[in-house]
Amino acid sequence: MDGKLIIFSAPSGSGKTTIVRHLLATNPNLGFSISACTRDRRGRAEQNGQDYYFLTPEDFKEKIDNDEFVEWEEVYVGAFYGTLKSEIERVWSNGKHVLFDVDVQGGLKLKKYYGDKALAIFVKVPDEETLKQRLLDRGTETDDSLSKRLFKVHFEMSFQDQFDAILVNDDLATTLEKAQKLVDNFLNRNIIPEKATVV
Repeated sequence: MDGKLIIFSAPSGSGKTTIVRHLLATNPNLGFSISACTRDRRGRAEQNGQDYYFLTPEDFKEKIDNDEFVEWEEVYVGAFYGTLKSEIERVWSNGKHVLFDVDVQGGLKLKKYYGDKALAIFVKVPDEETLKQRLLDRGTETDDSLSKRLFKVHFEMSFQDQFDAILVNDDLATTLEKAQKLVDNFLNRNIIPEKATVV
């Protein structure tokens, strides 16, 4: 199988994880790329090797030194995230295309590494107020963490034009249809939109 990669990136709260979960549930030919990170698990729900590969900072840095990552970054001070080369090979070896739910910087690094084998999609909400409300609705943000996230949103939005497609998540049902169409066009007909096509 000629394995491909589909990358969904977005500022926090834009809905990319909901989109990715839907695509995984409805497309048996897609396999999820599990990221590695150094942060603590969020409650009992998160499982090692299912949600993330939870590594110690020392283990993570050792894998960096051994060139085991396709991409990695220090998202916040002391908080490392990355994509292991072995994880992509694992999905491909199961006869599936790789689906990513990664931050904006990671998505661009993956696209650069894999070129036309990858489709990079930037997900965004119609306006910042919508995003702010979604983050507040999670009930996990303090005033300080919300401020930091919104600052990061402004930074990440500046990269949207470097993606193949910009998917505006206004109405979820419509967004899921558009996401599926992008995936189908890429996998079935190898269509990569002209840079930063807004859908």
